[in-house]
Amino acid sequence: MSIFEFIMLACFGAAWPVALYKAYVSKRNDGVSLLFLYVVLLGYISGILHKLIFNFDFIILLYVLNFIMILANIVLYYRNFAYGKMKKREREKNLV
Repeated sequence: MSIFEFIMLACFGAAWPVALYKAYVSKRNDGVSLLFLYVVLLGYISGILHKLIFNFDFIILLYVLNFIMILANIVLYYRNFAYGKMKKREREKNLV
């Protein structure tokens, strides 16, 4: 285990709950890149696979936790996208 790997994952992990909360409450995707979320998700998958194949230790739990938070962010992205479309249809309907 590397202390630097732990610090990196802990720091990233501390940021994801804030992003989750913001996406959940605002019901908007302003400033969120779906491509970025998928790239980061792929990075965490790679980290998990590395831990499983080459260097299994408890740090895998941080990779899995961060993976779950990114996955939740992606789910919220699609929910917010659908919510935005629904709100847009309602506004257009009210204008007619």
